[in-house]
Amino acid sequence: MVFGLYLALGALAGTLAGLFGIGGGLVIVPVLIFSFGLQGISADITAHLAVGTSLATIVFTSISSIRSHHLQKAVRWELFRPMAVGIVVGAVLGAWTASLLSGPALELIIGFFVILVGLKMLLDVNPKTARPVPGGVGLVGAGGVIGWGSAIFGIGGGTLTVPFLSWRSVQMQQAVATSAACGLPIAIAGAATNFWTGWGHESLPDYALGFVYLPALVGIVATSVIFARFGAVLAHKLDARLLKRLFAILLLIVGIRFLF
Repeated sequence: MVFGLYLALGALAGTLAGLFGIGGGLVIVPVLIFSFGLQGISADITAHLAVGTSLATIVFTSISSIRSHHLQKAVRWELFRPMAVGIVVGAVLGAWTASLLSGPALELIIGFFVILVGLKMLLDVNPKTARPVPGGVGLVGAGGVIGWGSAIFGIGGGTLTVPFLSWRSVQMQQAVATSAACGLPIAIAGAATNFWTGWGHESLPDYALGFVYLPALVGIVATSVIFARFGAVLAHKLDARLLKRLFAILLLIVGIRFLF
């Protein structure tokens, strides 16, 4: 039954990613925290285990996304390269920062972030004043901040990278594609660090490698890639604005649940 939940979670995360162009981590992390709690896993590590597992799933799911965007020649590789340098450093520091937080404190931070993303989607808040693309040093710095935050929240960084690139005058299609590419170094560096910081923790359940829970990883990856394509098809047939608002309300409810 638990493995079935992970398969369903992967399907849900993939569908939402295809519908809204967001990473599945926003859905995966909260659901894993709840499911780990129901499995009796210690509250001290449920959030850490959810974040690490989410980042590990993004390693696999982002590869398919990057390939699709690259075939469309939409990835701005000249922006990705300097950003990736900062992203790797930032993601390692972010995962290490998360390991220093208590489980309840990490859940609280994730809750606030989910609420902010929900409000952004509900109110359709986007950067208005476009500025030119920064130089190499600026892109490295931006990548560091994005990698740091993404590794704490267990996401691929799309909710941070796309607004930044859009604000810096990058066309939306290219911003989304480049953001997808940035998700891979975030996921690799973040998952590897969670593997290391969680190794040997006394509260880990069976089949966990550090803060990466293998049954959840396998179940989510098995269905998320397939259903991401399904979500992309639905995006052209359903009222995207209404769906976006409903999803935003769901995020608000989930975020408030974390706070209380």
